[in-house]
Amino acid sequence: MHKPQNKFGKDFIFEKTLFLEIAKSIKKIQLKSGAIPSNKDNSHDPWDHIESIMGLNFLQDKESADLAFDWLKNNQNADGSWYSKYLDEKPIELNKPTHYSPYISVAALHHYKIFSDKKKLSELWKTISLALDFSINLQNPNGTIPWSVDKNNKIEEDFLITGSSSILKSIECAIKISRILEEGDNNSWIRAYKSLAMAIKNPKGLFDVTIDRSRFSMDWYYPIISGALSSEEKDFYIKKILKDFYVDGLGIKCVTEEPWVTVAETSEFIITLVISNRLEEARKIFSEAMNITDENDVPYMGWQYEQNIFWPEEKPSWTSAALILAADSIYNFSSGSDILTVNHL
Repeated sequence: MHKPQNKFGKDFIFEKTLFLEIAKSIKKIQLKSGAIPSNKDNSHDPWDHIESIMGLNFLQDKESADLAFDWLKNNQNADGSWYSKYLDEKPIELNKPTHYSPYISVAALHHYKIFSDKKKLSELWKTISLALDFSINLQNPNGTIPWSVDKNNKIEEDFLITGSSSILKSIECAIKISRILEEGDNNSWIRAYKSLAMAIKNPKGLFDVTIDRSRFSMDWYYPIISGALSSEEKDFYIKKILKDFYVDGLGIKCVTEEPWVTVAETSEFIITLVISNRLEEARKIFSEAMNITDENDVPYMGWQYEQNIFWPEEKPSWTSAALILAADSIYNFSSGSDILTVNHL
């Protein structure tokens, strides 16, 4: 096994300025429309776009963050959804994943925590409400939500534990926003939250109906981020990840069978360690992830440890944002540092 250059030892003291510079790499690629590309061909998906908004929030670049939110407002479908992929403002993949749309509430609450701009939050309220309702209106009696609606508006009958966990966190943040704004009756959202949380806590037979995705590390740490699990349940999932996906000195593998550690997965797992009050482990693995970066400390997607290469050599905007969120969760650099680590209800 090979490791990248050890730029950051476990005792390295990370400062906010380093992550502000990483956040500037997100701002640098933003298009005039507000879109934040995440792929080499300048395309992006809305979930990655929203993740990247939180990098701009962290940068305290309100103009760029607001422009990115405006892209979401301007490109939202009438049913509250967004398509799965865009080239600037042109849809190029026409299915509508259910975890994409509600995620706007997480970035909007993060924006509010950093900028205290209630006016912007109010301006986004209709967009947030439509986005939440798109997904919640598809919820089944057992709490599950189908992962997508296809290009012909047919519901795709499979259920993802990762997407569902993201939706649960998004509903939580949306309910919090509704209370900040003193907006309307959110009882339907509360019922949807409780039902989905119960499904995530008791997932057997409910998820991965057509494909077993348990080989993916995110299936094991996203339920922790969802906020649905008890301390004992969190410990169970963390032990599973450390056993099957953690490569000491590198980070978290994307899938069990590939010799490939990815920065985004590692960053998200670090957040689960913070949630579980395992700060020493979080700091150790964070310093390892920081070695999978370029000369300006911008993260590559990952490291292939048999070929001894950064792979692929892409440096996606959402990977930078995930790394920033992980850093902030550990070191509390911003007033939005707890966006993913506490329950806001």
